[in-house]
Amino acid sequence: MNIFESAATTFSYNEFIQHAEKLLAEGKTTGTNQSEEYLFYAKLNLQRMHRWGKTFHIRQDLSEQLQHIQPQDWWVITEAWCGDSAQNLPVIAKIEEASSGRIRLRIALRDDNPGIMDQYLTNGTSRSIPVLVAFDKDGKEIFKWGPRPEAAQQLYTDWKNTTPTKSFEDFEKDMHTWYTQNKGNDLQDEILALLKDR
Repeated sequence: MNIFESAATTFSYNEFIQHAEKLLAEGKTTGTNQSEEYLFYAKLNLQRMHRWGKTFHIRQDLSEQLQHIQPQDWWVITEAWCGDSAQNLPVIAKIEEASSGRIRLRIALRDDNPGIMDQYLTNGTSRSIPVLVAFDKDGKEIFKWGPRPEAAQQLYTDWKNTTPTKSFEDFEKDMHTWYTQNKGNDLQDEILALLKDR
């Protein structure tokens, strides 16, 4: 048994979307922060996820690699208000879909499962999300990915390490522009490399 199986509640990708929509209809979002700001992000992220779901298609090289992998359980730690999740989780879900049943994706909420989150901190300190952790059929961890593609992480690191002349709102615009222009290619490259390494 891996640690994710102790999660309070888990979701398929479609169940996660439905859960986020239900909460928004009640004026809420996932997690402990129920501020107007987080509600705004959660609503925006649902729009992003729906758009990705309609427009994104897996590349041929990744699709072919998926036909040669052993069965895997993929677990993602996330929250509905997370902008990086809105850009990456739909791609991960499309990878599951393209795997012809070889990948089973489940989602656990970060704030409901601090014990799980704390096993997968970024740089040993940060509860950054989303985090994808893959396990083989025997429950052995195969790889970990997240919270964002390396180029996007570099954008974030550069912003954090420079004199804060740019607001978080402006940085967010830059980050989401990067995601829009990248069209999921870096994430596909990184997942493809992780699958080939196994």
